[in-house]
Amino acid sequence: MRLFSYWRSSASWRVRIGLRLKGLDAEIVPVNLRQGEQWAEPHLSRSGLGQVPVLEVQHKGEHRRLTQSLAILQWLDALQPSPPLIPPGPWAAARAWQMAEVINAGTQPLQNLTTQREVARLSNTDGQGWCREFITRGLDVLETMASQEHHRFLASTEPTIADCCLVPQIYNARRFACDTERWPRLMAVEAEAMALPAFRLSHPDHQPDAH
Repeated sequence: MRLFSYWRSSASWRVRIGLRLKGLDAEIVPVNLRQGEQWAEPHLSRSGLGQVPVLEVQHKGEHRRLTQSLAILQWLDALQPSPPLIPPGPWAAARAWQMAEVINAGTQPLQNLTTQREVARLSNTDGQGWCREFITRGLDVLETMASQEHHRFLASTEPTIADCCLVPQIYNARRFACDTERWPRLMAVEAEAMALPAFRLSHPDHQPDAH
């Protein structure tokens, strides 16, 4: 397997966490988003939206590719069921997906690099305030959801797809100088996660293109 990734892409980090939780090896192939490599060939042939991550696998002599981090994590869960990224039981599974989507659909797209650049272009600002507002809004909601659970992690006693999304988003919250003290439950879950090698070793600072 090869994972086309950018060191500080939170979506790429989610997949790196999932791979390590599953004990699966993938070659990391950097795509420099700052220099625009995502908008040029050959990456556009891998991802029509010019995004990372892209997971490439060999199947009967052909390259198969998956984009979108949660789709990749779901495939990894089917490929290697243990340990599960989706908790058993329909309600627990739905809760994990719900919390993952608060970040994946409701928070991260509003502060990613493409959005930052467009906000800066339209408002003639650096977009930092915009990012802080939407990160805070999303994590406030997630804090409320997480406080209704009574687990070591967000949705279970073990890490799930929700935690794969949470830890990179907390990293982004710190980057944009958000007040993380307003999320004590999320901070406690992050501490539990970062005690595990899968989360630590997949951290942006440990990637081959980190700078």
